[in-house]
Amino acid sequence: MSEPLLIVVAAPSGGGKSTVLARVFAEVPRLLFSISHSTRAPRKGEQNGREYFFVTQDEFKAMAARDAFLEWAEVHGNLYGTSRTEIERARSMGHDLVLDIDVQGAEQVLRSHPSALTVFLKPPSIEVLKARLRGRGTDSAQALAVRIANAEREVARCSEFRYVVVNDELGDTVRQVREIIEAERASSVKGQTPGSAILRD
Repeated sequence: MSEPLLIVVAAPSGGGKSTVLARVFAEVPRLLFSISHSTRAPRKGEQNGREYFFVTQDEFKAMAARDAFLEWAEVHGNLYGTSRTEIERARSMGHDLVLDIDVQGAEQVLRSHPSALTVFLKPPSIEVLKARLRGRGTDSAQALAVRIANAEREVARCSEFRYVVVNDELGDTVRQVREIIEAERASSVKGQTPGSAILRD
């Protein structure tokens, strides 16, 4: 059974990643979404094993101690991690695995899986990103400032990713991500070395 392609997709907060991935999953067959472990409490409507695997701090730390995670991080006081068993789940289904994680998580994945396909969804500009974040109307001024500062740091590291897709128009972005995955799949079958690019129309 062939090894699943690890597809790491990252974007700053407000970068539209969830919307893009929903469309990509609808258009690209044989993709499996990696379900992370989290120590935060489930929100209303969330189910264990669907949005996250919800675990206690002690359970999470025990998993980390035995190197059960591809990557993990602490975010706003909660722990989040991608279990190595997600690769096994993808392998058993014959699917490629999509990891929706941040820049730090991508860095950790690449240490153990340097051939992972990494895609960064970059906003057209920081000003556009700020406008998107302000438009949500869900954050306090202080929280918004933190999100913007974090987003600027992540965008500054986008060159660490194999592909950078400028997320300006949704349809174009989805098409480009789909074409990247299709090209990487074809390259892996032929045993070719993947390329890298910054893409935009």
